[in-house]
Amino acid sequence: MVPRSRRLSKNMGWKAALALVLVVVLASPAWACTTILVGKKATADGSVMVSHSDDGLGDARLVYVPAKDHAPGAMRPVYYSHCALDFKPQWGGTESHRIVDGGRAPAYGTADPRSIPLGFIPQVAHTYAYFDANYGIMNEHQVSIGECTDRAKVDAEPEPGKRIFYSAELSRVALERSKTAREAIKIMGELIEKYGYYGTGETLLVADANEGWVMEMCAYDKDGTSGVWVAQRVPDDAFFVAANQFRIREVRSGASDMMHSKNIFKAAQEKGWWKPADGKLDWTSVYGGGEYHHPYYSLRRVWRAQSLVAPSLKLPAWVEGPFTRAYAFAIKPDQKLNVKDIFAIHRDNYEGTEFDLTKGMAAGPFGDPDRFEGGAEAMSVKEGELSPVKGEFERPLNIYRCVYAYVNQSRSWLPPAIGGVTWFGPDRPNTAVLLPMHAGVLDLPRPIQTSDILKLDRGSMWSAFNYVANQAQLKYSYMIKDIHAVRDKHEARFFGLQKALEDKALALWKKGDTKAAQALLTLHADMLTADVLSDWWALSEQLYIRYNDGYLNTKDGVAQAVFYPTWWLKQVGYEQGPVSYKKPSER
Repeated sequence: MVPRSRRLSKNMGWKAALALVLVVVLASPAWACTTILVGKKATADGSVMVSHSDDGLGDARLVYVPAKDHAPGAMRPVYYSHCALDFKPQWGGTESHRIVDGGRAPAYGTADPRSIPLGFIPQVAHTYAYFDANYGIMNEHQVSIGECTDRAKVDAEPEPGKRIFYSAELSRVALERSKTAREAIKIMGELIEKYGYYGTGETLLVADANEGWVMEMCAYDKDGTSGVWVAQRVPDDAFFVAANQFRIREVRSGASDMMHSKNIFKAAQEKGWWKPADGKLDWTSVYGGGEYHHPYYSLRRVWRAQSLVAPSLKLPAWVEGPFTRAYAFAIKPDQKLNVKDIFAIHRDNYEGTEFDLTKGMAAGPFGDPDRFEGGAEAMSVKEGELSPVKGEFERPLNIYRCVYAYVNQSRSWLPPAIGGVTWFGPDRPNTAVLLPMHAGVLDLPRPIQTSDILKLDRGSMWSAFNYVANQAQLKYSYMIKDIHAVRDKHEARFFGLQKALEDKALALWKKGDTKAAQALLTLHADMLTADVLSDWWALSEQLYIRYNDGYLNTKDGVAQAVFYPTWWLKQVGYEQGPVSYKKPSER
């Protein structure tokens, strides 16, 4: 798919072009997520893990949606999802608030105008508590969800009464109503078939404490009233990763590890995309549109993630095309994995590979891995003329525009309230701290439920992380060491405290004092978040002082020179500077 900013008219004035680019950047859906699932026999502690980096600047809040009882005959509103096809003001809400409805959750009642439903579905008598972000994350029964957007052949617009569901609201309904991953998939599949699907292709990872599944879905007709979907189980000893491209291949009807919509074969035949004579239906190539944006936008991340967990496979970095078979649906890791291992993948900038983004001219003199996107070639070089430069940067797992990332753990040997935990990191993974939020908390810390991309809020955890991450771009190779020192200190403490905390909560739980156990987990999350928030704003001030005006300023000396590296000076023509009164060409 070609971003709209690249399709600007060549006759458009630079001011109009810039305005449109800014609108696209603010409103573009999250087309760049990476999501991982690890089976219980592939993890160090036996948990099932699901992770997700939501890589599109938008609503960064992790919101607590409480459990509720509902009266007979109640109807549940289904809201439009910004992350599907951009912000659409006709459906209410704001550019920086995905849902505005205090009835859904208190944190969703803080803006205006109110969200307008695309439609309603019958409500159930009781809905479960869950953590919500741009997609549902985990519920009180430790059903866990991850997500990535995929390029499908058809992107349908929402239409009341015909197409009211996108994966975001599907994931929320599933968490409200399910106790197992299979139950969640069944619920979402039935909703797609009954109420219609709009938006992009989608991958949802759905797990519980015993197993994990990959569910993929899309529209197949812009005017249709349904959608199509398929789900495949990830083996217990395996690692799965998806990065903005469908990953399920052959559809095997009746297989114990696979589920799919009733129309999956009929729809493909009617569209002329597949016929039985072609052999088994390859979901990825039949319904998918390949990679987003450019070659290796998706496949490079799949290669890197699989290579990090199973270097013994010696996977090729270069392949023949978007539908390669070089990267298996799921692989067995060389060693069992833990939360830190999974988040290390999300923090990766291809360091140490031929694609290392901390190296080269584009990284600047201080090794900044960030490569800004958004149609740089569409920015005017002079009024009325758009840049003709064509090309692409490598797309890393750790991207500057990530709004949050997390790793979920679901553990069968503990009560769900204690066994389920979301390790949540607002903003980009490499400069964020993983904050543990147990599934049984009575509420989430206010700084986690507070953010607005159009405001600097010192009470927001996302604002603090994002502020420091942007500071680091000034002198990355220096500042990142200071940031990691504080980050690693907090994470080591949190991982170290986990067992003692959970032992106390479990003891209370076994005595029947479940509310006290939940209160303990809630207080723990509040205290840890408050500590990090305070330290992170203090860190921002320390970085300002330490690297003020490009110098290094410490107690050992103010204005210590931090000059540029030799290789960079040579590249930028430093040697051709005014070292004599002759022109460089005459020396």
